[in-house]
Amino acid sequence: MSGEKMTRAEKQDRELIGAARAAQRRAYAPYSKFPVGAAVRTRGGGTYSACNVENASYGLSCCAERNAVYAAVAAGDRAIDAIAIVADTDIPVAPCGACRQVLNEFNPAMAVIMVSRRGAVKTMRLDRLLPYSFQGKSLKTGNKK
Repeated sequence: MSGEKMTRAEKQDRELIGAARAAQRRAYAPYSKFPVGAAVRTRGGGTYSACNVENASYGLSCCAERNAVYAAVAAGDRAIDAIAIVADTDIPVAPCGACRQVLNEFNPAMAVIMVSRRGAVKTMRLDRLLPYSFQGKSLKTGNKK
């Protein structure tokens, strides 16, 4: 951005992408060889980053996106506004279906910032990536099972 001033939102997104890139370098992906990093930003300004962690029993592996959400929740910060996802792909990669559903639990309107290895960025709202999400009955909405 030669000579242009970044907006506050652009600066925040760039910082979130940086946190996701740093997490990606710590990924444990000996089976897929597909390291992924993710970072979530919360309404209060918190940033929580994580990487994917694989296991020889593949079902026990966990994606970077879910790990970042779980880190935020463990810290008591549930109001997630955005997630950045960085992967070694030629085009920006979207979160898997399981991650989309977990993200949806915390804010269907959050920004999903997807970044390729070369820095190509695509940003979409989560509800565009998961238009017909599962909506369980929740005490938050007053519905009871």
